[in-house]
Amino acid sequence: STIADIGEYYLVRNLPVHELVNHEFIDAFVKKGSCYALSYKTKIDQDNTAALLPNGKLILSVDKDTYEELGLQGHPSRYSGKKVMRYIITIDLTDAGFQPESKKHNRVLWALKEKKPLEFDFLLAWHNTGAEGSTLMSYFSKNQIQALKPKITFSTLRDLQCPVLQSNDLQGKPEESCSTEELFEWLGAVLNQVSLDNKSSSFLSTYCCPEPNTVVEKAFLCTITGFIIPEKIIQLLEQLCCYFSEPKLAYWLTLTVHGFADSPVSWRESEHGFHKGGENLYNFVIFRNLDYWLHMAVGAHDDCPP
Repeated sequence: STIADIGEYYLVRNLPVHELVNHEFIDAFVKKGSCYALSYKTKIDQDNTAALLPNGKLILSVDKDTYEELGLQGHPSRYSGKKVMRYIITIDLTDAGFQPESKKHNRVLWALKEKKPLEFDFLLAWHNTGAEGSTLMSYFSKNQIQALKPKITFSTLRDLQCPVLQSNDLQGKPEESCSTEELFEWLGAVLNQVSLDNKSSSFLSTYCCPEPNTVVEKAFLCTITGFIIPEKIIQLLEQLCCYFSEPKLAYWLTLTVHGFADSPVSWRESEHGFHKGGENLYNFVIFRNLDYWLHMAVGAHDDCPP
């Protein structure tokens, strides 16, 4: 039931960016909850991209030509090399100086609507605690909008070699428990269906499960794919903690969350670059006694997580 309640999100086609800086939108969604938007199927190292963060900041990652045409204040991308070819523009939609008809608001609106109109297909989601007010579906009813539900898949992994873990021992001990790094690597292998038996005949992988390990008769894997907001992830995490409220054979479970590879930000407002794979993810390991480990990982074109 928890997984079924992961919520829906929306895909709006050909949405002009200036629609997101209209005060009608800001008042209805940005100021009345947590509003999330991300340009869809845009490549961070090739295309213009955009994201609206729940703190009300609109982030534009644009190429040099677009930046010069817009004429808005920004700064060079940290990952564009010696010859700057990409710029980052941050617009705070909740700033006190960004009132309707203010000089700042009119300038931004003119740049995005008249000078260099930008439009994207956007993924959108909104979380608010109150039931009253507009909905994204009705607000964008004149646009091409569709409601989407995350894709959920289940699988059972049989006779799976699992590392032995001790919640109070992050470094691991020989013949007693595995380290956090060994677990993280093992998780990557399992999620990518890499064989763990290190057969000499295998040309794909020589990886094997770290030691000490134990064979688990059945392990359950659930994958949820979509535009999933933090509020729903917290809800899922709380439900997973409740899993141990009754006696269970399992000693621990994990929750891994992958960020979008082509998002202009990774952690908070830190700039995100693709480099080789665009990785940005975190992973919770929750133990039976409700101790937990938290892994945070990014690629080479990212700041370290907070």
